[in-house]
Amino acid sequence: MKRILTGDRPTGRLHLGHFVGSLKNRVKLQDEYDQFVMLADVQALTDNFDNPQKVRDSIKEVTLDYLSVGIDPQKTTIFIQSQIPQIAELTVFYMNLVTVARLYRNPTVKEEMKQKGIEENVTLGFLAYPVSQAADITFCKADLVPVGADQVPMIEQTREIVRKFNSIYGQILVEPEPLVGDFPRLVGTDGQAKMSKSLNNAIFLADSSEEVEKKVMDMYTDPKRIKPTDLGTVEGNPVFIYLDAFTTETDKHKLDDFKSRYKEGKVGDVEVKQYLVKVLNNFLDPIREKRKEYENQPHLIEKILKEGTKKAIAEAEKTMKEVKIAMKIDYFYHDKHQ
Repeated sequence: MKRILTGDRPTGRLHLGHFVGSLKNRVKLQDEYDQFVMLADVQALTDNFDNPQKVRDSIKEVTLDYLSVGIDPQKTTIFIQSQIPQIAELTVFYMNLVTVARLYRNPTVKEEMKQKGIEENVTLGFLAYPVSQAADITFCKADLVPVGADQVPMIEQTREIVRKFNSIYGQILVEPEPLVGDFPRLVGTDGQAKMSKSLNNAIFLADSSEEVEKKVMDMYTDPKRIKPTDLGTVEGNPVFIYLDAFTTETDKHKLDDFKSRYKEGKVGDVEVKQYLVKVLNNFLDPIREKRKEYENQPHLIEKILKEGTKKAIAEAEKTMKEVKIAMKIDYFYHDKHQ
């Protein structure tokens, strides 16, 4: 079974965009691969170092989101990045293999620095996070990393590091492949290109039915449409983008009917939004139920994280022994491995 490494930065609850973009795929992949899912708290601290409580609280919230959508701890290893000291060790070793100029050229890093307005005051931790990410991927010898097309440069950075390491020290590390999916991007409720916690335009997996209704009824639609009798545009209309993503196969005929009536000016925005509220709450109800079950068993959440982290540490220890022997820094345990 090939191994997959994926994960999230715990900086708050996950939303519908995360479900469409990655969580849905992870539920499917756990039946086909040996899947490791990482709560990347060290990476979250690169730009939340002054708010560690936010990151700590988010560990539980994100784990609840994972479990409530169907990520199964019997099939998927869920672990906490900061509790794997070997990742930090590998990061230090890999730093010798990458130039600062190469990190500045990484298109994903450049774009994120620009978005956060930190081009002039970037911390070393933020600039070097692709190196840390290489350690995340390689500590467990992951074969594949599921990414969107925009994240491929990050995986290429890892591949470069692996190739350089292996050329110097021998074939120890696995060179991972990006598992590029056509992950759809769910627009924000305000029509912005991306649903995001920071932009306050997200519907969260943990939102109540009332919260979902309020957010949907406030949603951006076709700005050119003033009256329900005006001809409407379906393409690029956030309400219909959400309906396309969450309408079940059995209800596709209803959605087609709404689309044709909307285009012809025979249905108003309010009625379409009310239908979207129903669709989203039908989708979220079983997730809410499962979340409640786990919320009532905090000891079980802790057990899942402890066991997953313990398994990840065992994999990390195996890799580090090989790495240290290859790098000639196995001073005190070399005899054990003769």
